Amino acid sequence: MILDGKKVRDEILAKIKAKIAKEKLDIKLAIILVGDDEASKIYIKNKEKYCDMVGIAVEKYKLSSETEEKEIINLIDKLNNDESVTGIILQSPVPEGIDFNKCSNLIKPEKDVDGFTKNNIYYLYLGKKTVLPCTVKGIIKLLEYYKIPISGANVVIVGRGNIVGHPLSLAFENMDATVTLAHSKTQNLAEITKNADILISATGVKHLITKDMVKYGSTVIDVGVTRVDGKIYGDVDFENIKDIARYITPNPGGVGPMTVAMIIDNLVEMEERKNG
Repeated sequence: MILDGKKVRDEILAKIKAKIAKEKLDIKLAIILVGDDEASKIYIKNKEKYCDMVGIAVEKYKLSSETEEKEIINLIDKLNNDESVTGIILQSPVPEGIDFNKCSNLIKPEKDVDGFTKNNIYYLYLGKKTVLPCTVKGIIKLLEYYKIPISGANVVIVGRGNIVGHPLSLAFENMDATVTLAHSKTQNLAEITKNADILISATGVKHLITKDMVKYGSTVIDVGVTRVDGKIYGDVDFENIKDIARYITPNPGGVGPMTVAMIIDNLVEMEERKNG
């Protein structure tokens, strides 16, 4: 079965739109863009599109590539103390000479839409209520929608990045899964992945996961994105694995749409917590 991220995204956003209208939630997202990265502009336009769709206001702060780090810090401080702002995103990447981690970690945990600040990751490590990173939350919501059990499952995650791999492993452990976090130095990777009930790959290596690495009847989640000659490929050799796996995400159309939806979902949760 195909895990259709677009379908689930649209259902989630429809419910959120109705909730915002019914409860008259006043939600505002502040997005800081430093420089002229074209990919960042596309990502921001996408975020604006879905925020507008459900009734969330967006304030953009476009700063030149010559902006000093101190100006960004001052802006984040101002937004942190603005009661009308529900959440803040500092768009990555930032120009050279600006420490992204330093600046983004100044965002208050309760306004950290991306869930990347050290405080929110620490809360995740402790198993406390926190703002989950959007891709991590999107994967969990997708599995829950299709009623794929996480508790007790043998989960293998390939890729130990700070955006997906590491936080996802913590989230699954908190949900009582048995987690193996594999990476580029892992030996006998196929032997490990073939034991997975849920196999997730987030490396950005085209078709790293082949059919001989997948257990029959398992769930395969493809997070990686690689562009070759203008075409998008995932980590998973979808065509040769789709008949082996019981559930599988397409790429594109699987995890990506869920990530965008979870930005909206996080904002609603943050507004509700702010209001007690």
